[in-house]
Amino acid sequence: MAHTILIVDDDQYLRDLYQEVLTSEGYKVDTAIDGKEGYDKLQSGTYDLVLLDVMMPKMDGLQVLTKLAELPPVPTRKIVLLTNLAQDPVIQEAMKKGATTYLIKADLTPDQLTARIKEILA
Repeated sequence: MAHTILIVDDDQYLRDLYQEVLTSEGYKVDTAIDGKEGYDKLQSGTYDLVLLDVMMPKMDGLQVLTKLAELPPVPTRKIVLLTNLAQDPVIQEAMKKGATTYLIKADLTPDQLTARIKEILA
């Protein structure tokens, strides 16, 4: 069965690129344009993996993680933070709040993205 991925990022170019790449790899992909929409979709949908941008309007990645912690846990769901800041203390905070790992957007090619997602979902 195909894994379902939610991409939460306010950058339309990256959202579209990641969606296209992951769909072509056989994943079911849904998107959200900001943290609030992402959180709403996470409340109502079942996703195996969430690509969650840190810096977004309305609700940033950390706020999404904080709100998700108030819901019953979904043990199978993996949350991958998308950031451009490798040494950011926000990453440490996100890991404490339930993020599985993080990816540096600036360094990520489409092939690397799919390889990492396959590792994470394995």
